[in-house]
Amino acid sequence: MSNDRPWLAQYPAGVPSQIDVDEYPSIVSVLDNAIANYRDRPAFSNLGRTLTYGEIDELSARFAAYLLGELKLKKGDRVAIMMPNCLQYPIATFGILRAGLTVVNTNPMYTARELRHQLADSGASAILVLDNFGSVVQEVLADTQVKQVITTGLGDMLGFPKGAIVNFVLKHVKKMVPDYRIAGAIRFKDALDLGGKHTLQPIDIQSGDIAFLQYTGGTTGVSKGAMLTHRNLVANMQQAAAWIGTNVRMGEEVIITALPLYHIFALTANGLVFMKFGGLNHMITNPRDMPGFVKELKKVPFTAITGVNTLFNGLLNTPGFEEVDFSRLHLTLGGGMAVQRSVADRWKKLTGTTLVEAYGLTETSPAACINPMDLADYNGAIGLPIPSTDACIKDEDGNLVPTGEVGELCIKGPQVMKGYWNRPEETAQVMDSEGWLHTGDMARMDEKGFFYIVDRKKDMILVSGFNVYPNEVEDVIAMMPGVLEVAAVGVADDKSGEAVKVVIVKKDPSLTEEQVKTHARANLTGYKQPRVVEFRTELPKTNVGKILRRELRD
Repeated sequence: MSNDRPWLAQYPAGVPSQIDVDEYPSIVSVLDNAIANYRDRPAFSNLGRTLTYGEIDELSARFAAYLLGELKLKKGDRVAIMMPNCLQYPIATFGILRAGLTVVNTNPMYTARELRHQLADSGASAILVLDNFGSVVQEVLADTQVKQVITTGLGDMLGFPKGAIVNFVLKHVKKMVPDYRIAGAIRFKDALDLGGKHTLQPIDIQSGDIAFLQYTGGTTGVSKGAMLTHRNLVANMQQAAAWIGTNVRMGEEVIITALPLYHIFALTANGLVFMKFGGLNHMITNPRDMPGFVKELKKVPFTAITGVNTLFNGLLNTPGFEEVDFSRLHLTLGGGMAVQRSVADRWKKLTGTTLVEAYGLTETSPAACINPMDLADYNGAIGLPIPSTDACIKDEDGNLVPTGEVGELCIKGPQVMKGYWNRPEETAQVMDSEGWLHTGDMARMDEKGFFYIVDRKKDMILVSGFNVYPNEVEDVIAMMPGVLEVAAVGVADDKSGEAVKVVIVKKDPSLTEEQVKTHARANLTGYKQPRVVEFRTELPKTNVGKILRRELRD
């Protein structure tokens, strides 16, 4: 089935079937190219301060020189970063990569238990942490191999007096910076000064070198580091750029980066793809502050935005969002979780731009399928396999299933990870002998080559032997105007083995259980209808806004 690639016939005009993976030998060469072409153009902007490509060049070179010259780190050593979107993030990331080292992206909201595991598992030699999370690092340091802690305040790159004011307010007014003391820690700005005393020698970076250890799979127990090489990320950047680049204006794009750059979606789609385009990443530090986020959007003439369904839904439900100027917006990309039709329809109506759904995994750097950018309207599919990517649907025994039937989605392409860090047996569980990555997502392909996710293997609800896919139930309930957010999970049931339970956050306070059940009866067959309806004030979510069904099940 993968040989005839029916999806190629559906490719939009100008999108190639293959990309040149070897145009750039590393992420560093992509950066060098952007610096050469767009030196004086804005690259990253946050909290009112903008850095040009030239400034990113200079600052990241200093950080690289610090890591090599002062810390004497050796090629392949790991350096962890623990911070939300702020100017220090791109400086540090590109600095680490330019030094021939590996970035370990760390979720700043991690508990001590989660951070301890990730630092110990990755064997990180150093960590750069925002002051707000320093106390967590202090707690776990003794159980790790970290030799140097580099600390920074959110305002540190904002210039005087603004930076000092931001740092003061966070610590003393908002009380968001718990006290911590780490012996021998150095400030980020001091590290940059020290780096400035060294000359950065050219480092030989191979395409197969590990650029990022991107941790994933905390939902299945202990999180594992996906080894993403320079080639993996360059390939995915080339694939996504080829896909979305047909209507891009080089050097003029402004993308809203509200998802954290430590998450693979924003890292590649915003950080790398728009760097290749010479664009500006406008970083949002705290997108959960929706009124603040909308205020920011009113100031920025943005051309593109990426996000997850909860983010788009949140914006649509925030007063003032309808006053934002969408005249330059030509690209809205949704991924990370299923986009709901009701959200996509409202987005299109308000902004005039189609919310294009994409699909990917940490293990695929991340993009594997994207819908055509010239899609007129939401279609419920995750799209077509992107250039140089193969996809197929296999059954439990590894055989291809007929078109239209449900099985496990498998992906093959240059963006597929090298494997899990120090976990050969876990790697073997997801990567078969023919090089297919088994995604754990249940999907089907139609005759045109569009793929549709029906659900995660492990989220599937089994009611009297019938498979119920939570996404479908959630989509139906989300159509109700009184529903703000919904998640569907399976609960144990004496008669049917499992029954469907929905957990709802109300938009209309008067919404009742009976109304929900009546609506479900009208739209779902008997076994798919929720037996239990629970109302809550909020749903548990990951830091990127993905709903944690697992927590609702537990």
